[in-house]
Amino acid sequence: MKILTQWLRHYLPTLAATDRQLADDLTLRGIAVEGVHDLGSGNGSLFEMDITTNRVDAMNHYGIAREAATIYNLALQPLLAKENVILSEAKNPGIFSEAPQKPTGEHRPFPVHIEAPTLCGRFTAQVLRNVTIAPSTGSIAEYFTLLEQKQISNAVDASNYTLLGMGHPTHAFDLDKLEGGIVIRLAHKGEKLKLLDGTERTLEADDLVVADEKKALALAGVMGGWDSMITAETKNILVEAAWFDPATVRRSSRRHLLHTDASHRFERGADFNAAPVANRLVSELILASGGHAEGPPVDVIIPEAAARTASRPAIQLSVRQVQRHLGTTLDPAGITRDIVAQYLTALGCSLTAQSGDIFSVTLPSWRLDLEREIDLIEEVARVYGYNGFANTLPMPGIVINHPTAAKQAAVRTRLLALGFSESISSTFTSQQDADLFSTQDKGTIALENPLSEEVGLLRPSLVPGMVTMLGHNLNRDVREVRLFEQGQVFTGSAAQVVETEQLALGLTTAETHSTPPHSAEDRPFFEIKGTLESILSLFDAGQLTFSAKAPAWLQSGRAATAQLDGQPIAHFGELASAEAARRKLRQPVYLAQLDLEKLFTFPLRNVTARELSRFQAVGRDFSFTFPDSVQWLSIARALEALNIAELQSIKPIEVWRDPKKFPGVYSLLVRTVFQSHERTLRDEELADWSRRIIEALTTLGGTLRS
Repeated sequence: MKILTQWLRHYLPTLAATDRQLADDLTLRGIAVEGVHDLGSGNGSLFEMDITTNRVDAMNHYGIAREAATIYNLALQPLLAKENVILSEAKNPGIFSEAPQKPTGEHRPFPVHIEAPTLCGRFTAQVLRNVTIAPSTGSIAEYFTLLEQKQISNAVDASNYTLLGMGHPTHAFDLDKLEGGIVIRLAHKGEKLKLLDGTERTLEADDLVVADEKKALALAGVMGGWDSMITAETKNILVEAAWFDPATVRRSSRRHLLHTDASHRFERGADFNAAPVANRLVSELILASGGHAEGPPVDVIIPEAAARTASRPAIQLSVRQVQRHLGTTLDPAGITRDIVAQYLTALGCSLTAQSGDIFSVTLPSWRLDLEREIDLIEEVARVYGYNGFANTLPMPGIVINHPTAAKQAAVRTRLLALGFSESISSTFTSQQDADLFSTQDKGTIALENPLSEEVGLLRPSLVPGMVTMLGHNLNRDVREVRLFEQGQVFTGSAAQVVETEQLALGLTTAETHSTPPHSAEDRPFFEIKGTLESILSLFDAGQLTFSAKAPAWLQSGRAATAQLDGQPIAHFGELASAEAARRKLRQPVYLAQLDLEKLFTFPLRNVTARELSRFQAVGRDFSFTFPDSVQWLSIARALEALNIAELQSIKPIEVWRDPKKFPGVYSLLVRTVFQSHERTLRDEELADWSRRIIEALTTLGGTLRS
């Protein structure tokens, strides 16, 4: 989002901080300024800002100015003063003063009917007559030029100016193109609506529209309609500002693939009380070029919507609780009652002193993210500045490690040592990914108010996020990626959410060299398998085996399931080709999903160290052919069962197959290492051990190669 410091200073005429200092102070308090660009010639700076989705109140110049006023304890200019808009280019102040209307007699309020009261909580309308449609001038033209914002006409620009200024969407209709009054209703299934972008949309029965008595005029909260748009010939205008249900706007926006500045605000929860102010601001700007307001402004309010937004119950706040939660500050005075009152009042809260150190806090209509006492405490800490708190250690016994903290640390340390980088993905996922990647039929949990269908559920698996992160790297030409994520997954139902811990591994590589005994093509598969084995070796767990069975999101024939004592503990392998093609991945991707909840039921293995032997180690190689049915696990266990104390190492060095010439068999070179801690080995001992190894491998069905 782009913010002009010149515009901010319009609301804060006494602001003394430099633009750079302002950027730093805002960022320190969670209103992130990612870039500061000097506009030169006394035009101030342009801030490139990253505002989190819960702070829709700060997605505009006035919201940022409010934050600055709170930080520096400055007076913030009101948007309306004595019912007149404070805008420098208004040539006709007093439009809404004691004699606001042109003296043409009594006017009846413009008819507005809300047929969908659960979806439209407030609707304001103002009729403007004999307006002049012309190019914008003054501050609008100046600010839009600096912002590189397209200018259309004074009527349209007034709406955009108000959106950028105070953050509330509005719309202007050509009044002469309306047939009767305004009706806010659900669309008729199959109803057609041509929008301002020139496209015609076929509406569904749950799309909310602003209509007249004959036809739909706009897709509510998303975009206006073509047939009632403002043109150079427009003489009479109806200015509209409303509050629409966030979920309804989001649903229509996603369905019709329309993400607009208006929908971006409404989807996240607009300010219920901003509609009449925004309507007056737009009307004032339009009338600055000529014309007059006809009749009083119409303001239709649904009490139930007001109760859950602008009129929420007050919150009890204890100053003692603020001090207890936030702790010691660098300033010896600490966080006092006056500081708490100053910060919260500046942010828009209304405080009423109760008994003792208790405040009753009425919440501002524009801060829907504030719900509990701890939210207010966080606001005090944020404005005070986290760098203002002393670095102190907790009292002994207050902080206790999580029961699995040591196990988590052991897994993390091992993966970092193996060349993997830790990552964090979104907690949310889509229904499609949940259906594909979930390996537990334990139900999924849908969000009540998701930002989009792509993030409509709590994740039942870490794998979708891992695949997305690997694809993100590949799309930026990072061809060698090793990632891991330890995190919570969610199953069950909205009434009973079950959280379990899981580990996801992701690997993709463009390397083409082989690593004996594996080919270049198979090397990533065995690397991720070896990584799982290394993790499992940290725990004093049961017997590890592998099965060729794997879930559908892994490629058949190139995937497996790891089992502890016969119970599945992990799935790993190459991502299914169909899914890789759907995601347009540029090279094969290998994944693993490990159930940490099960693994952490086992204790960590005790690490022991012993002195290195001072005596020479001796290696012996054995070349055998085996039937394809004989797995390496069987070979390793057969040699371990010989109980040769001096046998220190058993490794497969080379695997060779020729299915056409030697079908059903493979050749394997096994390398063994013998060493004693007490003495030098004798030839007759080595010969005896070699004989026993050959017998054991022959018993398995192997044939010694000459």
